Amino acid sequence: MLAKTTDYRYCTLMSKIFIVSTPIGNLEDITLRAIRTLKEVDLILCEDTRVTKRLLERYEIDTPTMSYHAQSKLSKVEKIFTLLEEGKDLALVSDAGTPTISDPGCLLIAQVRERFGDAIAIIPIPGPSAVLSALAVSGFPASEFLFLGFLPHKKGRETLFKEIADAKRTVVFYESPHRILKTLESLRKHLQPPPSLKLRRAGKRKILVARELTKIYEENIIGEPEEVLAHFLNNPDRVRGEFVVVIERK
Repeated sequence: MLAKTTDYRYCTLMSKIFIVSTPIGNLEDITLRAIRTLKEVDLILCEDTRVTKRLLERYEIDTPTMSYHAQSKLSKVEKIFTLLEEGKDLALVSDAGTPTISDPGCLLIAQVRERFGDAIAIIPIPGPSAVLSALAVSGFPASEFLFLGFLPHKKGRETLFKEIADAKRTVVFYESPHRILKTLESLRKHLQPPPSLKLRRAGKRKILVARELTKIYEENIIGEPEEVLAHFLNNPDRVRGEFVVVIERK
């Protein structure tokens, strides 16, 4: 016998799931609306409950939490579906920044949309974003830009650097401290101007590396790729933390 299913296209479940942006470092970077929402929902879905707990304690928020991350099993997703079917309002947060942007939360939102259609309200609570913060301080044209998330570790990496070198839009991506030096070396290699332009130093493109945005040791290093690479080679103690790389358009 086939299991009976519900067609949610014709239901009004009234549940809401809020996509709540949280600070990328400085805990003061949170909106009043985000604080209110986190207090009012029935449950907060966290990438890491221990990380989110620090934020909640800062603002005296005692809403229950539940983990949801890239390794969460299908049973966890079904639990979330059940809560929504029961009329519960949920908030989705990541460890830092805007959930679903280069974040496993995007899969959950896609699953909620597929399961419930328009019967569940999905509401963004905008706020901090490492991508936009790095773009803002770069001074590079940002009326349009290409965001690449985290670059692949191996497969397709060199091809991607060639595409970045040819990009006619500002390019932004995240990088880890384990690969930042290799990334800067690849950018130095691929962003070099043609030999005919080297004598005039024309065609030189700049990059910005934003490290530890909004945190105590925040720094923004801007210059030609070889200059930025030299900075980190000469200061190995700064090859740590979280990096956003912004590349001037061609």
